[in-house]
Amino acid sequence: MYPAPIDEYVRPATVSDALAALGRYDEGDAVFVAGGQSLMQAVKARLVRPRCLIDLQAVDGLSGIDAGADGLRIGPMTRYVEIAGHGGLGGAYGALGDAARHVGDRQVRNRGTMGGSLCWNYVAACMPPVAIGLGATLELTAAEGGARSLAAEDFLGGPLETAREENEILTAITIPAAAGNAGSAYKKWGLVTDALPVIGVCVSLEVADGRCAAARVAVGGLATGPQRAGAAEAALAGTVPGDAAAIGAAMKAAAAEIETQQDLWADSDYRKQLIRSLGAEVTRNAFARATGGEAGQ
Repeated sequence: MYPAPIDEYVRPATVSDALAALGRYDEGDAVFVAGGQSLMQAVKARLVRPRCLIDLQAVDGLSGIDAGADGLRIGPMTRYVEIAGHGGLGGAYGALGDAARHVGDRQVRNRGTMGGSLCWNYVAACMPPVAIGLGATLELTAAEGGARSLAAEDFLGGPLETAREENEILTAITIPAAAGNAGSAYKKWGLVTDALPVIGVCVSLEVADGRCAAARVAVGGLATGPQRAGAAEAALAGTVPGDAAAIGAAMKAAAAEIETQQDLWADSDYRKQLIRSLGAEVTRNAFARATGGEAGQ
């Protein structure tokens, strides 16, 4: 389909210019375009009818990955292909590469951005549960010059819903520094290879004295939006990396805790089974990375 008429296309060079362009229009009449892989499909289908497109590709400072003592700082315009090819995202940050290498198809990976995915928050997306699982924080700047930071789990709501205000732009995604004995992993299951996930699971954990000292578990592909599995996190505490029974019990707790939906792709029970099976595999991979081993693919 063809989009409804669009009055203006803007390609700003700074965050201030982007917000100024946004402010010239009434709410909903101007939209930011990151990679455009999801938004432009909605525009072409006339589900979204903006009068102005604000292309963020040329905005200074919105792309790149910086690793330091405080952790990672990822620009929202950083493309999946850049994340997948980054050499410093193993171990504690391994889930980022897991997700980026299998998002959509080659075109999506080369054009799509992490920030675009988080702000779109599609029901079947990989980056939202990874951001929650890694304890990411999202930094937002408003047109009036104000700034605020939100934990990913507070920023992400139900499908296509976030806490971003109309006058705000996402300027950074930060992930805290992890202990040297930390590891994370992510895996999704779709109907075909590299399809949108029916269920996706992210696990991040730390090991101390041979046992799990802390864990975060997040699940995506849910009708209520991505969410943490607190029961699984509690069950993993104290678990020995090779204890398959304990890992399985933790993921069974996650499946019992999380409400799953039925649709054309899978019923509720099948989604719960995916949480159990994918969750166990992802947890083993996270343990392997935390202890210096090789995670499976």
